[in-house]
Amino acid sequence: MKDPVVREALRQIEAIFAQETGSALTPAAGARVEAVLQNATGPLASPRRDNFLTREVTILLADLRGFTAICNAYPAATVLELLNQCFVKMSEIVFRNHGTIEKFMGDSILVLFESPGAEAGVRNALACAVDMQIAMHDLNTSRRDADMPEMYFGIGINTGRVLSALLGSDLYSEYTVIGDEVNLASRIESFSLRGQVLVSESTFERCAGFARTSGPMDVFVKGRSKMVALREVLSIPSLAKAVPRQDARRSHRVHFAIAFRYRMVVNAVVVPEAREGTILDIGYHGVLAEVSLPISRFSEVQLEFDLPLVGARVQGLYGKVIKLSPKDDRFHVGIEFGEMPGEQKAAIQLFVQMLIQGSEIRD
Repeated sequence: MKDPVVREALRQIEAIFAQETGSALTPAAGARVEAVLQNATGPLASPRRDNFLTREVTILLADLRGFTAICNAYPAATVLELLNQCFVKMSEIVFRNHGTIEKFMGDSILVLFESPGAEAGVRNALACAVDMQIAMHDLNTSRRDADMPEMYFGIGINTGRVLSALLGSDLYSEYTVIGDEVNLASRIESFSLRGQVLVSESTFERCAGFARTSGPMDVFVKGRSKMVALREVLSIPSLAKAVPRQDARRSHRVHFAIAFRYRMVVNAVVVPEAREGTILDIGYHGVLAEVSLPISRFSEVQLEFDLPLVGARVQGLYGKVIKLSPKDDRFHVGIEFGEMPGEQKAAIQLFVQMLIQGSEIRD
């Protein structure tokens, strides 16, 4: 089994080599360096478990959106081929931008960026994220022509101090990074939609005008008493690179069954008769609901439902039916919200944000 101290040292040497030369060590060169390190530590060397290091890094977490659906719809060999093709390309981009792959976690990848100056690490991370989204766009274009499934990354980036330590036992151990800043990067990633790059305020403050971003949007993050400001990376003007736009995305949609009542609106008049149904998933701008009676597309309805996690009740919210599809003996309807008061909008957004961090996301 490879010595964890040697493994960590080799990883850092590979990162330094990539940063200085712009290319990765070849497998043969990596094996030679590993042999030198192994000889230097000696066969009796054992890692100390009280060794740890705190350092400032920029953390990039990228996760594939809709991967579970692909796994369910395609043979395992096809899924593995697609995943490997994707991660090989992403690994090349990470090394080109002087990042260090901390680990692969199923369909996600955790990358660290650090440099003598914090701003350089942040710029490398942002350039890497944009390159990753451009590469995914190109891969999807080729897959579309070959009638293969498309895959999308959601990416979250945060900058802060982390604890790097050796964890485990004599049977298995590895160096890893832990801390609140790593957790925040994971939360940020969970808010990102497909093809999107979101960054924390600490990352934004260090990019010094390097990237063009959206304005701040405040979100609720579990474990934090205050709202957290996030920004979407749109482009890097100095590199003439932009994140490909995904026109279909509007907001997260999260599964959560909610009983609701609705009334039809005919000629601007709300019909007194109330009908009942079940909301299946909800986003900032609308819901997918199940009802017993068909509703014509473009019909207007008035909605009423509870938001149990935030202790709020939505009443008098108008919506428009944008799609209708039969489902067994019932119907699924997509309803897009109309204009709503600020307090209703805030309650729905908070409700969705709480669900994002505790339920499966549909994108």
